[in-house]
Amino acid sequence: QVQLVESGGGLVQAGGSLRLSCAASDRTSTTLNTMGWFRQAPGKEREFVAVVRSGDGNRYYRDSVKGRFTISRDNAKNSVYLQMDSLNPEDTAVYYCAANRNRLITSSLRTAESYGYWGQGTQVTVSS
Repeated sequence: QVQLVESGGGLVQAGGSLRLSCAASDRTSTTLNTMGWFRQAPGKEREFVAVVRSGDGNRYYRDSVKGRFTISRDNAKNSVYLQMDSLNPEDTAVYYCAANRNRLITSSLRTAESYGYWGQGTQVTVSS
């Protein structure tokens, strides 16, 4: 059973930075091919933020975070990170780590239902 544990959320002023971490705990030590981040603000649907696949290492971002957020991963540790810079109040949400054991095709990367594993979420609050 794979468990994802996030950390690094918190309260920050607009223009500030935060770094989220997500570590996978898996007794079988199976590499998770696709790992990424989604977020959900109050009263809104969960939305895709960023994702990275092992192997090709390609990274994908939602348009509103391009140039501000950077996703990275450590395959040996089955971990994924999200460096968030130039934060603004619209980034306030609960951020969820998501992962899938197998490679997801590009057209399904932005769909929450494509992912088999989820973390419990970490709150990010950006004050104006």
